[in-house]
Amino acid sequence: MLEALTGTGLAASAGLNAYIPLLTMGLLARYTDAIELPSSWSWVSNGWTLTILAVLLAVEVVADKVPVVDHVNDVVQTFVRPTAGGLAFGAGSSSETVTVADPGAFFGSHQWMPIAAGVVIALCVHGVKSASRPVVNATTGGLGAPVASTAEDIGSVVMSVLAIVLPVLVLGVLGVLVWAAVWVVRRRRRRKRERIGSVETRHLFG
Repeated sequence: MLEALTGTGLAASAGLNAYIPLLTMGLLARYTDAIELPSSWSWVSNGWTLTILAVLLAVEVVADKVPVVDHVNDVVQTFVRPTAGGLAFGAGSSSETVTVADPGAFFGSHQWMPIAAGVVIALCVHGVKSASRPVVNATTGGLGAPVASTAEDIGSVVMSVLAIVLPVLVLGVLGVLVWAAVWVVRRRRRRKRERIGSVETRHLFG
């Protein structure tokens, strides 16, 4: 099950930031012994790949902290983050790490399953992130965007590292994400009820 937790953590991390988990895996594989990528995923640790990921990450970090621009970025990332999640799950779950010695024993020959699972997980996390940002912007006048984005970036880094080094702790972080999803749904419903109540009041006294 550690393979699944590693892949899940990396895919969830991609749902917050598409480039952090891939860059984390690539750097750790290139410069440490914490993770050994299989030959089919060795391109993740290639120097050119790491450079491109670093540039894309820099653009993402800036764009995601500017109100309105962050919304446009989330629309674009609707396609990028699930793709990155599939790649991260596929590479991470099939890699030998400090906690996983025989990654092939879990998924066997079903190579498409980790990628498909990663796409779904990253898409779900991305959906929560995208839905929560308008709520944060509206309640803080846009001032909360850089704070929320920074917290998401830090969470993505922590999730990526834990997924490789201590995958069991990924369960705790996933619990936090579920709580965040519940909070977003409740907050959006409350705002919708408030808007409806405001409209009814104007009609009543108009």
